[in-house]
Amino acid sequence: MRDDPTSIMLFAAGFGSRMRPMTDVIPKPLVRVADQALLDHALELVTPDIADTCVINTHYFADQIQDHVRGKPIQLSYEPTLLDTGGGLKNALPLLPSASVFTLNTDAVWTGENPLAQLKDHWDPNRMDALLLLAAPEHAIGHKGNGDFLCDPNMQLSWGPGAVYLGAQIIKTSAVESIKDDVFSMRKVWDQLLNAGRLYGVIHAGQWCDVGYPEAIETAEALLADDRS
Repeated sequence: MRDDPTSIMLFAAGFGSRMRPMTDVIPKPLVRVADQALLDHALELVTPDIADTCVINTHYFADQIQDHVRGKPIQLSYEPTLLDTGGGLKNALPLLPSASVFTLNTDAVWTGENPLAQLKDHWDPNRMDALLLLAAPEHAIGHKGNGDFLCDPNMQLSWGPGAVYLGAQIIKTSAVESIKDDVFSMRKVWDQLLNAGRLYGVIHAGQWCDVGYPEAIETAEALLADDRS
């Protein structure tokens, strides 16, 4: 098994409750922003030099996700019942051949450097079991609530109202496999890594917009238009 992260898991299984009524008829990853599905915005980041294996987990309107990616070199990890983020990744591990993997949420848009490339450039498996992509709150557009992590000068993380987690990371599969539950949040894995001093972060060199609710679509489209002008 390769040590460098050459596999990626995209999270696309949830109900998208905050995006209702749009998600009464389609899954949130297929909501369109700037004439493109959110899922496709995420897939554009998965360039050949980033990952050669791409897996998407599905549950809610799984058939629509399957139809949308038909013909693309993507594997699907179907969940008959929702397994949460950590459980979803654990369930998909047989499809992910590298010892460390990228994970990426599919409800955001980005500007600046490719966030996955930035993670890859800062990944150090000798001292890290997970590396999370973060942003200062003023660059996390549409994010509601406080930040998630405090960062020390070496970018080692602890819980606290500081930087915002942007839904992208590299994590060792062994850290996920160590959790015995089937249904669990990624936070449970991070808790263990934080206590072991193996959880790190890097600040995104760009902006990010959370597209988790209908009003955010216009904001995300304006951000992309400004970036392209």
